[in-house]
Amino acid sequence: MPHSAARLPTLGPTPLALSDWAATALEPMGHKPARHHALLLRQLARIGAGEIDRLMVLMPPGSAKSTYASLVFPAWWFHRHPTSAVIAASHTAELAAHFGRNLRNMMAENAEALGYRLARDSHAAHRFATSEGGQYFATGIDGPITGRRADLVVIDDPIKSQAGADSALSREHLWNWYRSELLTRLKPGGRVVLVMTRWHADDLAGRLLEAGDDWTILRLPALADSADDPLRRAPGEALWPGWEDAEALARKRATVGARVWASLYQQLPAPDNGGLFPITRIAIAEAAPAQLRTVRAWDLAATAATEGRDPDWTVGIKLGRDAAGQIYVLDVVRLRAGPHEVAQAIVNTAHADGAGTRIGLPQDPGQAGKVQVAWLTSRLAGHRVTASPETGAKATRATPVAAQVEAGNLTLVRATWNRALLDELRDFPHGRKDDQVDALSRAYSLLGTAAPAMRRARVSLFAR
Repeated sequence: MPHSAARLPTLGPTPLALSDWAATALEPMGHKPARHHALLLRQLARIGAGEIDRLMVLMPPGSAKSTYASLVFPAWWFHRHPTSAVIAASHTAELAAHFGRNLRNMMAENAEALGYRLARDSHAAHRFATSEGGQYFATGIDGPITGRRADLVVIDDPIKSQAGADSALSREHLWNWYRSELLTRLKPGGRVVLVMTRWHADDLAGRLLEAGDDWTILRLPALADSADDPLRRAPGEALWPGWEDAEALARKRATVGARVWASLYQQLPAPDNGGLFPITRIAIAEAAPAQLRTVRAWDLAATAATEGRDPDWTVGIKLGRDAAGQIYVLDVVRLRAGPHEVAQAIVNTAHADGAGTRIGLPQDPGQAGKVQVAWLTSRLAGHRVTASPETGAKATRATPVAAQVEAGNLTLVRATWNRALLDELRDFPHGRKDDQVDALSRAYSLLGTAAPAMRRARVSLFAR
C-alpha cells in the first residue's frame, strides 16, 4: 500500500462499498452497471482504499466512464475521506461545471446514504463543501487553481477536439499545465485519476505512458482486440452490447474512418511519423490541369460484402502527371463485388477514361492468373494494358510513391473519395486495409514507365 493511505482520514471500519453506492445512486435513473462499469468501479475502489495512487482509464466515447469517474466516484470518495479536498479538471470550465453540478445534485439527493450533506453555502456548480469539511473544486484547463490543494485529482476529458489533439502547441501546453500547475496542487501522498479517450499518440495519456510513471492502466477498446482483454471478451466482441452492439460499431467504424476509430474507439492512436505516408504534405486541388499523361491501376478482389464479413476492396486509381512532374490522383473507383461485377467495372471504367489512359493489372501467380489477365485484356481491346505479378513486401512497393508524397509531389483532386484514401494512407502499414495503397503503388510504377509525349525542345550549346 502506498505511503499515502494513512494520511487521509476515513470513516469507520465498514464504509459503504463503491459498487453498492453506484447501484443506489443510479437506480433512480434506471441505469444498472454493465460489466465494464463493474471493472471500472473495482479500480476506482482501489484508488479510494489507497492500494494504488495513479489510475488511467482509457475508454471510447459513449461508454459512460464519466458517469462513474466524475459523479459516482467523487461522491463516494467524500464518504470514505470526509475531510479531504478534490480538484476535478476538464478541457473547459463549462464541462467541469457540468460535472460539478450533477455531482452536487447527486450528493444532495443521497445525503442519508452517503453520511454527509452539502454545506449550507454550497450553491456554485464548480465549488462546494460538505458538512464534514470536504472541499470540491472544478476547473477547466488553465483555470485558477493557485492556492488550492488536493488529496484527489480527477482529470476527465482533458482534450476538447481533434484539432487540439493534432496541434503540437496545444499538446505541449496541456503537458506543461499538468506538470507545473495541476500536480503541484497535489498534497503529499495524493492520488490522480485520468479518464479520457485517446486522440493522439502524443496526447496526455501518451506522454504519461512514455514517462514511465507507475500508473495502473484500464484500457477497454470498443471492440476487443487481444487475447488478454480485461473483460475476457472474444476478439471483436463489443464493450457494451446493450448500448451499442458490434453491428452498430461496424457502421460507426465505416463512417469515422480508420484513424478516428483506432484512437478514440480502440485507444490505439498511431504516431504521426509511424506511417509511411506523411499525408500532411498531400495537397488537394479543385481540378487537375489539362494535358496530363494518365494511367489507371487496379488492385483486385472478388468477394461481395455480406453481413458479418469485411472483405477486401477492388480498387482502381487513376493518376496523371504534368510536364513539371507533379502527380495528381484524378479518380478512385472502389467496390466490393463478385468476379463478374469486378470485370464489368474495369471495362466500364476503361471506356470512361478513354484509350489514352494506360491500364495496369496485377497478375496472380500460376496458370489461373495468366488466364484471368488474358480474359480481361481481351475485353479491353483498344486499350493499352500492362499486367505483372506483385513482388516484394507491400511497404517496399509503396516506398517510391511515398517518397513523392514526402517531396510534396502528390495532389488529390477534391472528391468524395478523398477521406477514405487519406485515412488508408495515414494508417499504412498498420491499418486494416491496404487495397488503395496497393493500387496507388502500381499506378505510380506504371506512370513511371509510360512513354512521355514527344516534344521539340531548343537547347543552347552550353547546355548540351
